[in-house]
Amino acid sequence: MSVIAISGGIGSGKSVVSRILTAMGYPVYDCDSEAKRIMNNSPSIKSFIKRNISDEAILADQSIDRTHLADVVFKNQVKLEMLNSVVHDAVKTDVAQWVKSKPVSFVETAILYQSGLDKLVNQVWEIVAPDEIRINRVMKRNRFSAEQVKDRIKSQDSFVIPEKHPETLLINNDGLEPLLPVILSLLKNLQK
Repeated sequence: MSVIAISGGIGSGKSVVSRILTAMGYPVYDCDSEAKRIMNNSPSIKSFIKRNISDEAILADQSIDRTHLADVVFKNQVKLEMLNSVVHDAVKTDVAQWVKSKPVSFVETAILYQSGLDKLVNQVWEIVAPDEIRINRVMKRNRFSAEQVKDRIKSQDSFVIPEKHPETLLINNDGLEPLLPVILSLLKNLQK
């Protein structure tokens, strides 16, 4: 069983790599969307958010005001770490169940080491791109201001990686080199 992390900061191009792999028939676990699903369906996580992060983040209908929640946590490192600790544990448990029956699977995550998912994978494909390109991509995609994107990059970059995964491979996604040949080469090496 091979579990490969697709990692990199916001706007680096993880989702592009994931979509290519999905189109090729490989299973990809998207930590962002799955974390949202888990949060939406977990009364205990919602209660934790309401008590410890922001009472206003949980609306009257018990849905999560994600814009408000993001504004709070991306400006307060302590609250971000509190939220992450609860959500990361739930996601790690979900990933461990999800990968069990798959010979090769991919896990897309922006926060591989912060979440502890690095301990569940055999290899890391780290997607990299210059900050200016990342900022422009996210501004265009999410309609965030440059400052909002920089807050997220700063939050992701503030975590000091104790030691990179021993099987880390870099994929440059600066828009100058095509990604598909790189992905095909990495997949071919997996089969060896």
